[in-house]
Amino acid sequence: MYGSDQRMTAGKQELGMEPEYRDILRRNRVRLVQSLQLTDLWDPLLERGIFSNDMIEEIQREGTRRDQARKLLIELESRGSQAFPLFLLCLKESGQDKLADTLQSGSGACALEPIPVTPSPGPKPLPKADPAEYPTRDVRRKKETLDKDKDYPMSSDLSGLCLIINNMNFHECTGLSNRTGSDVDRDKLANRMRSFHFDVMVKDNLTGQAIHDHLEELAAQDHSLRDCCLVVILSHGCETRHIQFPGGVYGTDGIRIPVERIVSYFNGSKCPSLRGKPKIFFIQACGGDQKDKGCSVTTETPPLSPTSTSLQSDATPVFSGEDDNDEVDAVSSIPTPSDILVSYSTFPGYVSWRDKHTGSWYVEVLDNVLAEHAATDDLQSLLVMVADGVSSKGTYKQIPGYFNFLRKRFFFKTD
Repeated sequence: MYGSDQRMTAGKQELGMEPEYRDILRRNRVRLVQSLQLTDLWDPLLERGIFSNDMIEEIQREGTRRDQARKLLIELESRGSQAFPLFLLCLKESGQDKLADTLQSGSGACALEPIPVTPSPGPKPLPKADPAEYPTRDVRRKKETLDKDKDYPMSSDLSGLCLIINNMNFHECTGLSNRTGSDVDRDKLANRMRSFHFDVMVKDNLTGQAIHDHLEELAAQDHSLRDCCLVVILSHGCETRHIQFPGGVYGTDGIRIPVERIVSYFNGSKCPSLRGKPKIFFIQACGGDQKDKGCSVTTETPPLSPTSTSLQSDATPVFSGEDDNDEVDAVSSIPTPSDILVSYSTFPGYVSWRDKHTGSWYVEVLDNVLAEHAATDDLQSLLVMVADGVSSKGTYKQIPGYFNFLRKRFFFKTD
């Protein structure tokens, strides 16, 4: 066990962290960023002299708990040869024994004892911070409270229900082509959301009425023991008149459903058990029939033709006003939206590209971004990465976007 008087001076460190310990921290960074509870950790870090008051205050200015944890781990590597074993001790003192044990077992040592430090006439060990003398303690508590206020809770064993509607095969009379490759999108997102602790329900080739029925059934579920709800729709789409959420998707029978109508099933009056909880919608469908070649195309390859390559679009003709009679009723029941985010695969008015073999650009990039960054970044940050990734693909261009009415940051549950 570590002696209770082990501490570092808070002055300049003469030695860097041992490479072995630095590697352990980096290998476990994702888990540490996810799990570090900082409220009870600040005092031990201060008392052991790992960080000074000014250093802790600088870390706290990073904002969210995850951002602070990230900053702490980066700074820890520069705090000298004693920083790692003393950090383990701080974890144990703050009740985070499992994290300490994980890091200690990763070192390959039976016990990580601090190397004895000869007392130095240099800077005196920092005294224990007093609330009256060091107001940053109060700021620290406030930031932790704000962190909880800013992030949606994701503490339930089951994150929520996830409905994936995948329309591939359309009735011949509709004039809509079959969406070859959409099964790839379906399987990617189903597996990804299961890994995020969602109960996933997959429905293939639904008519317009069947889409309504399944959405209504999902909204009628008791979500009180779940943290959120997620809907994915993979289909042909079109532009529609709208008030809040643009676009519409098609059933296999050619019946179109405005996105506003889809969202309306989950408003506060129709789905009370989801009040105050995030409702997330991913729409892989065209927003129109315009093809975007971008502002500047430097590639030497000829423009891709959806009819001569494996690349297809989910575009359909834009409907006229005479055929929009259901729009008014569709949106009249939608109150001011809250806790809703709708992610679109393309900008309104433009096509959304899909490869017959690898699936849609949007889902391909979305799945990759979720795999690499969902453990450390909130949903809005992830969607910005998706937009950047999709916009760089192909000769024809595509830019995803989203309409955000979330009140807090949303993080997927990845552990």
